Amino acid sequence: MANDIEVKGLNPGLIVLIVIGGLVLTFLIGNYLLYMYAQKTLPPKKKKPVSKKKMKKERLKQGVSAPGE
Repeated sequence: MANDIEVKGLNPGLIVLIVIGGLVLTFLIGNYLLYMYAQKTLPPKKKKPVSKKKMKKERLKQGVSAPGE
């Protein structure tokens, strides 16, 4: 009985790995295709106006002193 498993060539662990790998690959490729499709069809998003407080915070993070300080 134990010899029957060895004769089949592909062991079950390898089959599981291949299936999972295939699913991950299809997921990633699907995501990429959807992203490309969305880039073509959707209009570019308009950025919300950034408040002056946020501008100061961002500048401080970058190490550049904000004007008026």
